[in-house]
Amino acid sequence: MTGDRVALVTGAARGQGAAITKRLLQDGFRVAACDVRMDELRATIADLGDEVIPVELDVTSPEQWQAAVSQVVDRFGGLSTLINNAGVLHRCSLDDETPEAFESSWQFNCLGPFLGIKAALEHLRRAAGPAIVNTVSTGAIRPFPNHAAYGSSKWALRGLTQAAAAELVGAGIRVNAVFPGPIETPMLDPATQQRLTATLGRIGKPDEVANVVAFLVSEQASFMTGAEVVVDGGQCLRIG
Repeated sequence: MTGDRVALVTGAARGQGAAITKRLLQDGFRVAACDVRMDELRATIADLGDEVIPVELDVTSPEQWQAAVSQVVDRFGGLSTLINNAGVLHRCSLDDETPEAFESSWQFNCLGPFLGIKAALEHLRRAAGPAIVNTVSTGAIRPFPNHAAYGSSKWALRGLTQAAAAELVGAGIRVNAVFPGPIETPMLDPATQQRLTATLGRIGKPDEVANVVAFLVSEQASFMTGAEVVVDGGQCLRIG
């Protein structure tokens, strides 16, 4: 086993992924920041030092997952931590939804994390204190109108997290989930952010999600697996 802490973070070019990358670097991790937006990704990590590398990754591609993990292991000597943060928000009524758009949400939000776990598993088994965190959503706790594709894909990711936690507990690999509510990221357009702020008082900051992810992959959470941590400012309690 290796004691090096090496994390792969998807969706790292902006928002929560960028915040998670920065927080893990502060905690002493070496980080592979992964995204398809390579220009934006390189700009995001430009001033973060030599302990982070940009990696191009389309999370729906098994081949790109294998290449990304190989690149990380070649550079850092191992992989101990997987943060499946990349996802897409797709809103559409059931009347207007298409099979193609519905399936695309599932590919990004559930298939992608599965492919990541599968690609990383061999290296996680050899690491010290291995951990996986999946970014789910409050949309996997309660239903929201016009979110059939997004909500069902996140419900599926919630189930994948539980199944993986149960299967991998014997290998010492912890698998947990964070459930963000409305967070101030490019995923939410300004009008939506303003509407949710008016309802909730404020929306969350990416750092507030990153802090929870950092805890879940730390030794302080060493007895936690299959946990579901909601970071929503009370959204699920306050919206009728």
